[in-house]
Parts: sequence; C-alpha cells; structure tokens
Amino acid sequence: MSGYKELVADPSMLALARDSRGWTQSELAEQMSRVDGSRVTQGYVSRAEAGRIPVRAERVHLFAAALRFTPETLCQGADTTGVSIGLIHHRKRASLGAPALRRIHATLALTRYQVEAVTQAAALRHVNLFRHIEVNDFDTPADAAETVREEWNVPAGPVDNLVALLEDAGAQVVVRDLGTTDLDAVSQWPPSRAPLILLNSAAPGDRSRFSLAHELGHLIMHREPGEGRVQEAQADRFAAEFLMPHEVILSELKPSIDAARLMDLKARWGVSMAALIRRAVDLGVISEWQYRTFMVELSALGYRTNEPTIIRRETPRHIAQAVTRLEEQLHLSPTETAHLAGLGREEFHEIYVCASSASGHKDVPDPSAR
Repeated sequence: MSGYKELVADPSMLALARDSRGWTQSELAEQMSRVDGSRVTQGYVSRAEAGRIPVRAERVHLFAAALRFTPETLCQGADTTGVSIGLIHHRKRASLGAPALRRIHATLALTRYQVEAVTQAAALRHVNLFRHIEVNDFDTPADAAETVREEWNVPAGPVDNLVALLEDAGAQVVVRDLGTTDLDAVSQWPPSRAPLILLNSAAPGDRSRFSLAHELGHLIMHREPGEGRVQEAQADRFAAEFLMPHEVILSELKPSIDAARLMDLKARWGVSMAALIRRAVDLGVISEWQYRTFMVELSALGYRTNEPTIIRRETPRHIAQAVTRLEEQLHLSPTETAHLAGLGREEFHEIYVCASSASGHKDVPDPSAR
C-alpha cells in the first residue's frame, strides 16, 4: 500500500459516479478489469456499493481510474454533492426510463459538486436575485413571469441572452450531454445553495431557450413536488410569458401568420415556430382549429422535427470565468483546476471551458437554413 494515501471510498458515491457514466455494475466491473489487468466481478462492485466491504487505498484508485474521477471525489459523502436535497425538476418526455433518469440525477448531483468546488475556490462574488413566487387562481404563472422580468429589469421585447440573464441573477447553468434525447433540461434549487440548471447539449437552440425558461418557472413557482401535469403546464405558461410577453408579441402575431412570418418571428424571439403558434392560440389570435391546421402544415413541410432558421445555442460563461481566475490569477495549472472538480483535465475543460468559448451574444438565424 506504500505510495497511496489512506483513502476510504463512500459506497453511495461509488454508485453515484457509476450512474453518472450510465454504466451497470457489470460494465463497471469490466472497465475495472481492463484497468487492473485482473478479473473484477459484478458481485464485488455490488458489495462495494452496498457498503458490505470497505474500499481502501489501491482499490479506491482502481475505481477512480475506471470511473475517471479523482480518488478524493469517491471518498466524499454523497450528501456533499446535493443528492436527495431539494426538488428536482425535469423538462422531459414520458418515455424517459428509470436508468436514464438515474444517470441524469447523478450527473446533476456531481455537476453541483464540481461547480461549487470551482467557484468557491475562485472566490467570485455571488449574487442571488431568485425568490419564490406563489401561484394560484388569482396570481398566475404569467403574472409570476411578468414580476420576474420587472424585478430583474428585463427590457420589453425578446430576451437577448437568456443564459447570461440567469447567470447574472445567480443561477449556475451548465450544458452537458445527458445521454438521451427524451429530456431537454433539469434543475434544482436546494436551500441556501445556488439554483442549478443543466441543459441537454442534444437539444436545438430554440428548444433550449424555452426549456431554460420552463426550468426558471419551476424554480420560481414550485417549492415542493405537486401534481406533475399541473406543474408542467404552469412552467410552460411561465416560459411563454417570460420569453414572449403578451403586451409586445400580441401585435406582432395579430396581422397574419404563415410559415414565412413564423420564420421571421422565430429569428426575432429565439423560440420555435411551434411555440409561436401555441402562443398565438393561447392569446386568442388564432382558433384551436387554426392551430391544428398550422401544426399539420408544419408536419407536411417536415418542420415538426427540423425547423428552418437555426437558433445558435447560448453558452454559459460564469464557470469559465472562475477557471480563468484560478489559472491566471491564482496560478493553478489546468490539471489542478480540473482536480478541484474531481475530474481529469480533458473532460473538465470539455464540459466547463471549451463549451463556453462560443459567442454568448444574441442568437441569430442561419441564412442558409431558409
């Protein structure tokens, strides 16, 4: 055992790290066997995760090498990462299965650990403009969205950069591969912590913006779990008003809308054509029959799955700024910065630095998509 620190893995963290990779216990055992050169069984992994056998020293390093986390991360108590703390919201399809959901929850928990480790080490000033707003039959989700826009001094009209707006208000936003196309976003706001939103890198830019506003609605309105369909509908209504305030968009929808007009409005408002049509019917500009007709037309044109006018993804920048401070002002190496988050250098920079190097300015349409 010489040369190794006396480390003891936390059983729940072993399972959490494995879930975040989307692996079964057998798949982890196979990976550990490749790393170690000797056979590791699924039974051993199962006993380790159940806490029936201690995982110390060299074995911690073996798990760490297979899972691609630092050994110190695997020795953290799972509660440190925010697991099972607070309400987790999803913008997902019903087809999302339990294994995929476990992976997403684990990714959310470990992302919180990584983000907090880096931002706390960088000692950046933190603000939090978020507050809960109760909704009911009299105070609606649209009212809540209007209140947030007013309190955050959002100018009338389209939101220029929603990711930047939420980061400046105190949220941590991270774009990650969530391993499925059945979920666009997930969020969590535990007590005394910053709101955290994960956006699926597989989702297109227009859907990401609506999903982000949808998650904002959950964070603002929903302290506790409730009836799923009700809360989802409330978050959708919040998002629609937040991104397309009725006082401004009503006049732009009223004259007449067709496919060409919808493409122009999509470029201006940064939402999908389908969302604009839904907004038009909700505001009484078109009838339900006209709405169905529009959706049939979009389907016939192939726009339900691949809309024209590309909206570029907005990219987070606050965590990248923390990394810059750590490396340029506090003189940490890229590897040392990555290890603060419990990751290897390449993966850390791919998630938190490279993804933030794209422009954070307003999304613009791609002319070639027309």
